[in-house]
Amino acid sequence: MIDSLAALLAPVTPERFLAEHLDRQPLHIRGTPAKFAEVLSWRQINRLLDMTHIWTATSLKLVLDGTAVPAEQFCTRATSRDGAPVLQPDAKLVQGWIAKGASVVMNDVDSLSPGLASVSNALEGAGLGKAQANVYISWQSHKAFHTHYDTHDVWAVQVEGEKVWNIWEGRADYPIPHPAFRGQPQAHHDQARGKLRGTVHMQPGDLLYLPRGWYHDALAEAPASVHVAYGVHAPLGMDLMNILSERILYDPEFRKPLPRQDGSNPAKFALTQRAGLLGQRLSELCRDPKVMEVLAQFVGNYRYSRGGFDMLAARGMAPASAPAGTEAPGKASAEAPVFRILAAGAKPVRRGAEWVVKGPQGAVVVTPPEAEAAAWLLARPDVTLPELAAAAPSVDASGLLARLSTAGLLVPAA
Repeated sequence: MIDSLAALLAPVTPERFLAEHLDRQPLHIRGTPAKFAEVLSWRQINRLLDMTHIWTATSLKLVLDGTAVPAEQFCTRATSRDGAPVLQPDAKLVQGWIAKGASVVMNDVDSLSPGLASVSNALEGAGLGKAQANVYISWQSHKAFHTHYDTHDVWAVQVEGEKVWNIWEGRADYPIPHPAFRGQPQAHHDQARGKLRGTVHMQPGDLLYLPRGWYHDALAEAPASVHVAYGVHAPLGMDLMNILSERILYDPEFRKPLPRQDGSNPAKFALTQRAGLLGQRLSELCRDPKVMEVLAQFVGNYRYSRGGFDMLAARGMAPASAPAGTEAPGKASAEAPVFRILAAGAKPVRRGAEWVVKGPQGAVVVTPPEAEAAAWLLARPDVTLPELAAAAPSVDASGLLARLSTAGLLVPAA
């Protein structure tokens, strides 16, 4: 589980990132399939989408070759659990569009599982800002979005498949989510992006950081690709103005009427003088220790609230639970752990009287029944202990999973 900025950036150090890349230039970090295996998996994507009542035409979107699919074409009119009319994604309609190549965008997922939340918590814990996550599922040769920039820093975590990103030289000058920026035509972006800076081939375990406003686009290079885009919204200078707008309620100078204007020079001069006075007063407020204390607290606490519920502990009926991902070794979870298969194409081979499975960390000698079980599970994207036990009842499923994990063939996953 990702538990810090250092774990997210490894092998690059946070010190190097903060000095050379944050708000300065993109960074691509190669990883291994195991690095983000606990962040998200195909199994968990299906599990989340099966939570049908949490998805709407806003939280789940489809995009086909750069054009958004109208909600009416993949949603059905339904009644929410509180009786309100909603447009709810329909599994058959969504899968019909997927068959045509439509990309799937799952918005605001950073609190839906411990793995997804871990990356957001690592980014926010480093003081980088509020970290919100969207999942992008795309298919080979179908580009979801044209060249664009984002109004926040982007941390792209590749969890499945491969994707090629085009990184352009152009960068918008600190855009914000406002119609002045969001309403720019594609022709503007195609010109402002400049020359191609380079391409990044993302594979499972890779991380890509893009500063706010940096032009980019991407295309899946494998039959299927999944990445989680963490958008990090840093506190802005405009937030100081919001704090000052609250503070000036208590300053009579800002409550006084402005000089009446009749078009005369004296009236214009009086207005100029008053504006200068108010500007000077704002400057003084920016040095006020109380204002600075509020600003420092605002910046220091700039993060989303996720979880923290512990019902029995709140009633004093049980000790406080460990945070997600920190359970004691051997503690049973409510759901069977999932193991992701790392070595695609690996299979048992016979060596004389023995069967052997080769892994990155060594070879595992297996019995004929274990060889059959290993061949079955290595052909899957992931597996759980109960699934293996049901498929191979004559095999010590737990022991086989442990040995294959030690050899680097499996890793615990989301």
